[in-house]
Amino acid sequence: MNVKDFDFYLPEELIAQHPLEKRDSSRLMVLDRETGEINHKSFHDIVEYLNEGDTLVLNNTRVMPARLIGEKEETHGKIEFLLLKRIEKDKWECLAKPGKSARVGRKFTFGDGKLKAEVVEVQDNGNRIVEFFYDGIFEEVLDALGEMPLPPYIHERLEDRERYQTVYSKENGSAAAPTAGLHFTKELLAEITAKGINIVYLTLHVGLGTFRPVKVESLEEHEMHSEFYILSKESADIINETKKRGNAVISVGTTSTRTLETIGDENGFVKEQSGWTNIFIYPGYNFKVVDNLITNFHLPESTLIMLVSTLAGRDNVMNAYKEAVNEKYRFFSFGDAMFVK
Repeated sequence: MNVKDFDFYLPEELIAQHPLEKRDSSRLMVLDRETGEINHKSFHDIVEYLNEGDTLVLNNTRVMPARLIGEKEETHGKIEFLLLKRIEKDKWECLAKPGKSARVGRKFTFGDGKLKAEVVEVQDNGNRIVEFFYDGIFEEVLDALGEMPLPPYIHERLEDRERYQTVYSKENGSAAAPTAGLHFTKELLAEITAKGINIVYLTLHVGLGTFRPVKVESLEEHEMHSEFYILSKESADIINETKKRGNAVISVGTTSTRTLETIGDENGFVKEQSGWTNIFIYPGYNFKVVDNLITNFHLPESTLIMLVSTLAGRDNVMNAYKEAVNEKYRFFSFGDAMFVK
């Protein structure tokens, strides 16, 4: 398939620049993947589409304030690092901006010297390996000096950075939020549990690929980034029991989906596991574990819209996106949601 098969017209004013005051007041488009039928709801109505015995799978990763803005020690020229992945102890893989300033041996300072850094390697993909120097605990220093790494299409400042975290975020390590989960409140999760629906958690740390477009014409040529995941035995057991009963496994977000489909065997069962996944799900792939999907509205020509199209059918999804534009849905990270049933 060609990447252009997943293009669509999106007016810039539909790109949500800030979260709604109440998380679950966002709109919800319900798409029937068998018939293509579309219904317009509020996100809180998601409870209506979940049945007793079903299992909802959430990604409990937590976004690091991974954007550091500082200056070169010698010239005081501005530098920006985006922390992507811890390599070992105080060495991190980073995006550097401007890249030409971040040469091997260059030293930088942040927060009036509370944090210092030196570039120790330039990788083939242009990313830098940076070693940091500080007093105390790195995570506490980062929390004090770092900013939330909001996607480049969000231009407004986020006043409350917890709004770029899910209410169940727990495991630090992401460079971006698993945005489908941003719609849930603690009250809504309690309501779902009270209906007899299981809620389980896995962890996938969202990395560089969130910011990287598909640059090849043919999907078969695209190389996915790798992201670290963990699925516990407790979560695996509940998912497997759900499959055995014939109930639905509902994945919240493309990150949860990629993790489950990486781990799942040919019969749709999963096991306790951790590792790195670079799975690329596009039309032609047969889902093993995931039955239904809660997701946001994604970028044109992105791997995310390709994943949704694989589950719901490309024609159904492109028609749904056209209707979302006509109905003025809010798009991307702080936007509205879709439920593929």
